[in-house]
Amino acid sequence: MARVLITGGAGFIGSHTARRLLDLGEEVAVYDFFHQYVFPIQPTFLENMQYRFEVLLKGAHILRGSTHNKDELRRQVMDISPDYIIHLAALPLANIALRQTEEAFDSIVAGTVNMLEILRDMSNLQKFVYVSSSMVYGDFAQVPMPEDGAKDPKEIYGGMKLAGEILVRVFSRRYSIPYVIVRPSAVYGPTDNNRRVLQIFVESAIRGQPITAVNPDTTFLDFSYVEDVAQGMQLVTLSANVENEDVNITRGEARSLAEAVEILRGRFPDLEVSVKIEAESYRPNRGTLDISKARRLVGYNPSHSLEAGLAKYLEFIQAHNRSLFTDHP
Repeated sequence: MARVLITGGAGFIGSHTARRLLDLGEEVAVYDFFHQYVFPIQPTFLENMQYRFEVLLKGAHILRGSTHNKDELRRQVMDISPDYIIHLAALPLANIALRQTEEAFDSIVAGTVNMLEILRDMSNLQKFVYVSSSMVYGDFAQVPMPEDGAKDPKEIYGGMKLAGEILVRVFSRRYSIPYVIVRPSAVYGPTDNNRRVLQIFVESAIRGQPITAVNPDTTFLDFSYVEDVAQGMQLVTLSANVENEDVNITRGEARSLAEAVEILRGRFPDLEVSVKIEAESYRPNRGTLDISKARRLVGYNPSHSLEAGLAKYLEFIQAHNRSLFTDHP
């Protein structure tokens, strides 16, 4: 049995990763500040959090705390004495990082430095997994985008995530900290609370509300179902075959916003869609990420196409997000 600490483990990706590890029989500790980034809070937020605690985190040891306070963090980490750490605790949204730069820095960069300082003294740690983002690549210079491709972040969130990557590598070289850097992209699925694009599209379609698609024909994202991403997190964490590496963990297949809209229209024929064209955007031009390294090193095998992932997401919502159907039985 491995002992795994997940910072930000009560969040979207963290809670699904925790469930994956718990189902394997691992011992999981979740360290989370329980901060909510999107307001006003929707009724689905409470439903999703209830599901996370009652289902996804059932059996985990849950601790409340912030990576901003290094002394508190040190006490908790030393008390748990984990074999593996998955570091997810960070502000999760690029649009908020753009407006609230100081909070983003404290959360993404300073919190990571605090954790790395603590790891200097941990002789038993087998691996530190830093969860970065595909935003570090900026506008994709090639497609599919490999881990060693050019990195030129276009906005603040990607820049800070890349800064975190650099710090992880520097601390690793100086203090022999074994690490893996994971880059997910456009994660979606059950219990997402942060109003990402597919959550907005799906919930609006269910409520019979119109949606706005920005540059739908030219915006391509490697939409990744959260259960696939959790599988990848578990594999890179526990596998002895990957160490001191950068690994893309995505679906490995970019789809346009226009395709996502058409999939939803197949289920909601009356869906109203307006198109908005933006000439300039802080969001980089992205596409498919190369996941061949993850396949080769750890046997990563994402199984959800966008069609299959959206179908499962809708099934979850129908079963657990009853507040969305209050006015639409």
